[in-house]
Amino acid sequence: MSQHMTPEFATTYRDLTLDGFRHELEITRKVIAAVPDTKSDYKPDPHARTAKELAWHIAVSEVDFLDSILNLKFEMNAEPETPATIAEILAWHDQKIQPALDRMSAMTAEQLLTPINFVGLFNFPAVLYIGFLNNHSVHHRAALATYLRPMGSKVPSIYGGSYDEPFKMPEPAETAA
Repeated sequence: MSQHMTPEFATTYRDLTLDGFRHELEITRKVIAAVPDTKSDYKPDPHARTAKELAWHIAVSEVDFLDSILNLKFEMNAEPETPATIAEILAWHDQKIQPALDRMSAMTAEQLLTPINFVGLFNFPAVLYIGFLNNHSVHHRAALATYLRPMGSKVPSIYGGSYDEPFKMPEPAETAA
């Protein structure tokens, strides 16, 4: 697959997908922040993760996935111990994610085009895993968002308004006469 990608494509694709991922991070942060600590042990099914486990999985996997792309090697390491509160999960994520994104923005085209084996399932150029990371996070964020109302929380706007945070039309910009 990488033989069909140019260095220019790899860096442009990286920049576009990272811009999209950064936007999604803001939304993911709002969803995680909406999890009340007092109900973070909620899970909709005995086989599901708790809200706190799911929030932690999102935070850890985003950082771990970026680090794996940066290291040009996927290693399925055990998740670190879950912090005690949702605020601590967000603080850990905030501390780790930006440096990883900054390093990702500095990767060379050669690095971005390097194939990486993903646990025997895929062997894609590093740059393509950024989209995979984004999809993984959005998938788990959607699951976590479905937990919010049953926990007594409010659902933030995600791609538009929600019942709890309705969409507001921006005020029209004033035009000079």
